[in-house]
Formats: sequence, structure tokens, C-alpha cells
Amino acid sequence: MTSPLTARDRAKAARSDAILREAAQLFAARGYSGVSLEDIGTAVGVSGPAVYRHFAGKQALLGAVLVKVSEDLVSGGSRVSAAASSDEERMLSLIRFHVDFALGNADVIRVQDRDVAHLAEEDRAEVRRLQRAYIDLWIAALAPLIDAREDELRLRVQACFGLINSTPHSTRAEARRHSATATVLAAMADAALRAST
Repeated sequence: MTSPLTARDRAKAARSDAILREAAQLFAARGYSGVSLEDIGTAVGVSGPAVYRHFAGKQALLGAVLVKVSEDLVSGGSRVSAAASSDEERMLSLIRFHVDFALGNADVIRVQDRDVAHLAEEDRAEVRRLQRAYIDLWIAALAPLIDAREDELRLRVQACFGLINSTPHSTRAEARRHSATATVLAAMADAALRAST
């Protein structure tokens, strides 16, 4: 049995989360090379050196941002897949889940697209492993719905991700908050996945 978290543990976890959030925003706005630990510390109200109490350095912080989002995608995708009562519902639930993720996490998508090359090798390998697991969830959901080989299913899934993940680059924040945006994106993603050849 694990012992309950102390107030100090909760405060440390909240500070780590705040650092991750601000780091993602700053990396998205300026790029990995344009951000210092001092910038990140200032954004959360601590000194740059205080960030080292939570993360080993800027590269470790980038790794934590991108590994966490990859873990969140796999766990969330697994959850909605398991909750679905039919193949059709599973696919549509995954689409809605990913659309909601993309619209709510524009900063992380920008960082993923631009700064993954700055990851330490171990973090890069973990991000790639988690990405493959997430793609495999989608392939398993799509396979019963269309007659296609696995390589084509993978192509369709990855193209669908490209469509959805392009939204942070092509829309303003207020448009991403509008429910019609999610509806249009989900319909487009579903059509792309099932497009006839």
C-alpha cells in the first residue's frame, strides 16, 4: 500500500506540472534553442536554478513534455477504445479523442513537430515507441471497417493525424475553442480514413 501524498509532495507535483506547461508554451513560441531555463523559471515564478530541483536540465524538460504527451495519448486512446461497444463507435471515439487533444494542446503539437530532434536519445526512443503504440491502437480500430492491408491502414492513420495535427498551425486560438471546429475536423478525419481508392 502506498502512503498518501503530503502537502509538500502535492506542492512539488503542482510546481512540476506548471513548469511543464510553461516550458511547452515557451518552446512553442520561441523554439527549443530560443528558451533558457531562466525564462522557464521566470514564467512560473522561480529562479532558473530552482528548475533543477524538478528537472535535470532543459533537454530533460523537453523530454518530459514530449514523453508525457505521448503517454497521455496512449492511455487516453486505450481508455476510449476499451469503452466502445462496437467497431464503429471505437473509431469515432478515437477520432473525437484526438481532435479534442489537438485543439487543446496546440503548443505541444508545435513543439513535437519542430523540436523532437533536440531530445536525448533515450527520450526520443520512448516517444517513438509510444507513438507506434498509439498508431497501432488506431490501426486495430480501422481494420474491421475497411478492407486494406496493414501498410495502407498505417498510411491512412498517419495521414489522418497529419490532417488533425495541422490545426494548431492553421487556426487561431479562438477558432480552436469553437465547437464547430471540432465537428468539422472529426468529419474530415473520418472521411480521410475511409476514403475509397
